[in-house]
Amino acid sequence: MAQNHNSQEQPLLLSGNSKRANFSEKSTWFLSLAKWTLKCLMWVILIIWVCAIFFFCIGRNFLEKWIKATQGTIFGITGSIFLGFSAPILIIAFLAFIYISAFPGDDFEKKKSKFPRFRLWTFPVLVDGPFGVVSATEFIGIVLFIVYVLWTMTYYTVENTEILSNPSIPSKEKSYLMLELTGLRLGLIGLFCMVFLFLPVSRGSILLRLIDIPFEHATRYHVWLGHLTMFLFTFHGLFYMISWGLQGIFFEKMLEWADIGVANLPGVISLSAGLLMWVTSLHPVRKKQFELFFYTHQLYVVFVVFLALHVGDFLFSMVAGAVFLFMLDRFLRFCQSRTKVDLISASCRPCGTVELTFSKPANLHYNALSFIFVQVRELSLLQWHPFSVSSSPLDGKNHISVLIKVLGSWTDKLRDIITSYPDQSKGGSHLPPSRITASVEGPYGHESPYHLMYENLILVAGGIGISPFLAILSDILHRVQEEKPCLPKNILVIWAVKKSKELSLLSAVDAQSTCPSFFERLDLDIQTFVTQQTEPSLEEGKMEQTVSFPSIFMKHGNRMSCLVGTGNNLFGGLYVVLSTLGFIVLFGFVQVYYIEKFGIYQWWYRGLLFTACMVAGVVFFGGVVIILWHFFEERRVKHEKLAVSDENSNDVVEPMLNCEMGQTGLASAQTVSYGRRPNFEELFTNFSDKVGSADIGVLVCGPPALQCSVAKECRSQNLKRGRKNHAIFHFNSHSFDL
Repeated sequence: MAQNHNSQEQPLLLSGNSKRANFSEKSTWFLSLAKWTLKCLMWVILIIWVCAIFFFCIGRNFLEKWIKATQGTIFGITGSIFLGFSAPILIIAFLAFIYISAFPGDDFEKKKSKFPRFRLWTFPVLVDGPFGVVSATEFIGIVLFIVYVLWTMTYYTVENTEILSNPSIPSKEKSYLMLELTGLRLGLIGLFCMVFLFLPVSRGSILLRLIDIPFEHATRYHVWLGHLTMFLFTFHGLFYMISWGLQGIFFEKMLEWADIGVANLPGVISLSAGLLMWVTSLHPVRKKQFELFFYTHQLYVVFVVFLALHVGDFLFSMVAGAVFLFMLDRFLRFCQSRTKVDLISASCRPCGTVELTFSKPANLHYNALSFIFVQVRELSLLQWHPFSVSSSPLDGKNHISVLIKVLGSWTDKLRDIITSYPDQSKGGSHLPPSRITASVEGPYGHESPYHLMYENLILVAGGIGISPFLAILSDILHRVQEEKPCLPKNILVIWAVKKSKELSLLSAVDAQSTCPSFFERLDLDIQTFVTQQTEPSLEEGKMEQTVSFPSIFMKHGNRMSCLVGTGNNLFGGLYVVLSTLGFIVLFGFVQVYYIEKFGIYQWWYRGLLFTACMVAGVVFFGGVVIILWHFFEERRVKHEKLAVSDENSNDVVEPMLNCEMGQTGLASAQTVSYGRRPNFEELFTNFSDKVGSADIGVLVCGPPALQCSVAKECRSQNLKRGRKNHAIFHFNSHSFDL
C-alpha cells in the first residue's frame, strides 16, 4: 500500500512543478513581450518626431493640414504645434519612467555577449581634432546634424531664389529680401537645433537614464550643439542687421517691439545673452576664467525668456518640450540643493588631496561610476563642483565619499578651512560652530554599472583620475567576497602619476579586510608609472600622516536629500506627469479665460504667458509632488534610524590616520616604474594575449591627452584584429571636462 501511495503521489508533485514552470515561462514571455513593445513604441515616436523636424522644410503642406485638423481645440494653433513638435519628447519621457521602473538593467549575465563583437558606442573613430574622442555612434550623430543643416539650407536657398525670380519685386529690394529670407531660414534651423540643446544638459534626465548616457558624457553634446545653435542664431541676426544697415533703418529696426509678428528688441537681448554665454564657454576662456564662464551661463534664463518674447507662443512651442524637461530637472535640483548635508569626516592627505565623506540615506542608491556636485557655502553661494565618488555603495549604505585634488583657489580654501580646526585630541578647546556648510546634488551617472559587464577590465588613470577606479575596485572586491553578481575576473590598472607621494591614494581601499582572498579569486595587476621621478624618494615606504577630522562636522543629523532625478522612480514619474498636466491645464485656462476673452493678440505677450504657464506648472503642480516626496522620504529615514539604532549602523567612516605603503592590500598587486610613461601598445597587447578572444572593457579617467592616447590604442588594436584569438577593446571615458 505504501508503494502504491507513493506511486500515486509522485505524478501529482511533478504535475505541480510542471504547472509552476509553465507559469514562470509564460510570465517571462509576457514580460519580454511588454519590454519590446514599450521599446518599439518609444522608437517609433522618436523616429516620427525626428523625421518631422528633418523634413519640416518640405512638409509644410502637411503641417498646414495638421494645424487645420487640430486647431479647433481650446489651445488653438499653439496647441497644434506643441502637439506635433514638443509632445512626442514628453510622451517618450513618460514611457521611459515605466520602462526603467518595470525593467531595471542590472542583470549583467544576460547583457554579456557570448562572442566578442564591436559596438558602435565603444569604438573610437576620431581621436584627434576639435571634437576630442568620438565614437562611431557619436560620429553618425555629427554627420546627421551636418547633413540636416546643409540639406535644409540648400532647400531654402533654392526656394528663396524662386521667390526672388518674381519680376514684380524691384531689383533694388531683391538683395535686401534675400538677406532677410536667409536670416529667417537660419533662425528656424537654429530653433530646431535648440530642441536638442537642452536635452543633454538635464543632469537627472529620464531620457539620459533610458539610453544610459551619464551627464558627464552628455555635456559634450550640449557643447557641440551650443556651438552649432549659436552659430546659426548669430548669422540669423547678422543677415537681418546687414539688410537693415543697407536700407538705413538699422537702429529703428533694432529697437522695434512689434505686437504682431516677431519683436526685434527681445531678439537682440536674447542673442546678446547667448553670445555672452557662447564666448565665455570657449575652451581657452573656460579653462582660465571658470568663474566667469559659470556666472555668465546663468544668463540662460534671459536667453530663453526673451526668445519666447521674440518669436511668440506658437513658434516657441516647437522647443517647449525640451525646455520644459530642463525646467523640471532644474527645479528638482534646486529643491535638493536646499538641504545642508552633514560632513561625516574630512581628511587632508599628504599627496595633496582632500577626502570628504557625506551622510546619505540608505535608500539613495548610486554605483561606483556615479558623481555628485558639491557646494560649500563659505566658499561660494553659486559654485557647484562635480566630483567622482571614491567609495563603493557596498562600503556602507549611509555614506558617500569623494577625493578632491587641491589645484585651484576653491580647493585651496577648502583645505584651509578643514585644517584650521583646533585639534580635538588636545582637549580644553571649545570647537567653533561648523564652518563648512555643504550641500550636495546627485548622485548622477550611469543607470547601470558597466564596469561589471566585462570579464576583462583595463582601468587607465592619470593622477587623481584614480578616484573613481578606487570605487570600482572596492565594489568588485565587495561583490567577490559577498558572492554578488560580478563579471570582472582579470583587471589591469594603469596609473600614471607625477610624484611618488600620490601612491598613498591606493590605501583608500582596504582590500585585505574587504576580501582577504582576493588574490585567489581575482587576477589584479596594478602598473603604476611615476613620470617625474627616476627613483623612489627617501620617504617612500615610511609612515605617512593624514590630517583627519572625523565626525566633528556632524551637527544636525542632516543627510543628502532623495529629491533627485535618479532617485525614486514612482515620485519622479509623478513629478513629470503632474507638472506637464498642470502646465497644459493652466495654459488652457489662460487661453479660454484671458487670451480669447480679452482678445490678447500680441505675439510677445502670448509668448510670455506661455512661458509663465510652463514655470507655474513645474513650481505649483510639481511642487505638490516634491512636498509629498520629501515627507515620504523623511518618514522613511526616521524608520531607518529606529531600525538600526540598536545595531549602531550609522556607517560613520573614520579616515585612515596612518597610511603605510607596505606590501599589504592593493599595494601587493602594484608594480611601480620610475622615470617613464606607460607604453599602451605593449600593455594592451600583453593583456590581449593573456585573455585571448574576448571583450575587454577599457575605462579611462584623466586629461584629454590621456584619453586620446588610450582611444588611439584601442582603435589600433581593433583594426589589426586579423590575428587569431585577438580581443576587442571597448573604449569608455569617465572624465568630467566642463
